[in-house]
Amino acid sequence: MAKSKLLEMHNVGIVVESLDNAISFFQEIGLTLEGRMVVAGEWAGKVTGLKDQEVEIAMMVTPDGHTRIELSQFISPKTIADHRTAPVNSLGYLRIMFRVDNLEELITRLKKHGTTVVGEVVLFENIYKLCYIRGVEGILIGLAEQIGTQTATDLLEN
Repeated sequence: MAKSKLLEMHNVGIVVESLDNAISFFQEIGLTLEGRMVVAGEWAGKVTGLKDQEVEIAMMVTPDGHTRIELSQFISPKTIADHRTAPVNSLGYLRIMFRVDNLEELITRLKKHGTTVVGEVVLFENIYKLCYIRGVEGILIGLAEQIGTQTATDLLEN
């Protein structure tokens, strides 16, 4: 049997309280709503281990069409834990990083959604201007604006 190959990263899942607010927030960043539906039934519970579940999902896609965020609002069972305010050094995956073309302008627009900058906007190696923000529902997002032609990968290769 041939060894399986990784083909692509399809999506990252984020559970939210308000699907409408999360969709609006990610649209402001620049993602597009690809579709929205309710997922329920025995098969869904077998995948997640939650047995009888009903969840409304919205699939958001990046402008290049390669990566998606699956936003999920659980109808049943109700959510039982909340990791949204965990500090950035907590175990597990906590943030998504987006490369943007005008960091300050985006931060200004995102403030209408209750976004706050976690620390400061900083310059990294004259390659990126970057920051972490707490977005809608406290979701941690990294934003990076590339300056010039060099990338972080160029540093790693040296």
